[in-house]
Amino acid sequence: MLHAECYPQEERSLSFPERWPRASNFTLSACAATVAELVTFPLDLTKTRLQIQGEAAVLRYGAAARRDVPYRGMLRTAAGIVQEEGLLKLWQGATPAVYRHIVYSGVRMVTYEHLRDSVLGRAEDKSFPLWKSVVGGMAAGAIGQFFASPTDLVKVQMQMEGKRRLEGKPLRFHGVHHAFVKILSEGGIRGLWAGWVPNVQRAALVNMGDLTTYDSVKHFLLLNSPLQDNSVTHSIASVCSGLVAAILGTPADVVKTRIMNQPRDKQGRGLLYKSSTDCLIQAIQGEGFMSLYKGFLPTWMRMAPWSLVFWLTYEQIRRICGVSSF
Repeated sequence: MLHAECYPQEERSLSFPERWPRASNFTLSACAATVAELVTFPLDLTKTRLQIQGEAAVLRYGAAARRDVPYRGMLRTAAGIVQEEGLLKLWQGATPAVYRHIVYSGVRMVTYEHLRDSVLGRAEDKSFPLWKSVVGGMAAGAIGQFFASPTDLVKVQMQMEGKRRLEGKPLRFHGVHHAFVKILSEGGIRGLWAGWVPNVQRAALVNMGDLTTYDSVKHFLLLNSPLQDNSVTHSIASVCSGLVAAILGTPADVVKTRIMNQPRDKQGRGLLYKSSTDCLIQAIQGEGFMSLYKGFLPTWMRMAPWSLVFWLTYEQIRRICGVSSF
């Protein structure tokens, strides 16, 4: 009887992270991702503009599109946006981007930790084998991105609204809510997941670079060097993860961006590309292999600080909230 009376009191004394570990991990990673996204978003906008320009498929699709490429390089692109559209336009589409990362980062982090700690399992010395980390990272990224794909679609299309205004074209959207409603009305549920295949492929590759590299480098340093589990170790691991993620993810990111930004018919089918493979082939044949690395510099320059801000923030939030290090 005494035990029955004491048990509810013990349960009430548990902290939120102890009582709801997955919900707390989702919340903490979403907070860290929001901070990282707002800090680095202008680089994401610059990258998107660079990836869209000079599409061979667009040049074939309409003569009106035959014009000089407006941007040359990352810095000139960013400067052009500020001069022609205004400083705040560097954050055009930031709202859906934050929504996307709340869903994407929350789901991927929870999924990866669950796979690492419960499904795949660590080795006897508490290390996590590289092949398991690769599988866990790719699976977590794919699952997270599938759920977040509609918000990513809105983000990419809203990022191009400033460019449409300069070209004299009518704006497609008047805000995030209007963008969701219009895409849903024109393409149905299927339209909200336009480009989800290259989206998921990219996320799997990026997370193989990000989660896998960060987890592997961090624990390698802790096991094989005098470094402690602190901000120095977190910084080194995050810089490595950002570089590997950019190298692996940029080609898929170019394909994803082009597919999601292409015009569509009333059934939600793309008018320029039949699939991600078709987009890949057209890009290589029409523009050369290196077209797949358009925007690599801003992609890497965004992923490096994004990873740094995210991982440092995430690790510190976990420490403050009494959750063990990642």
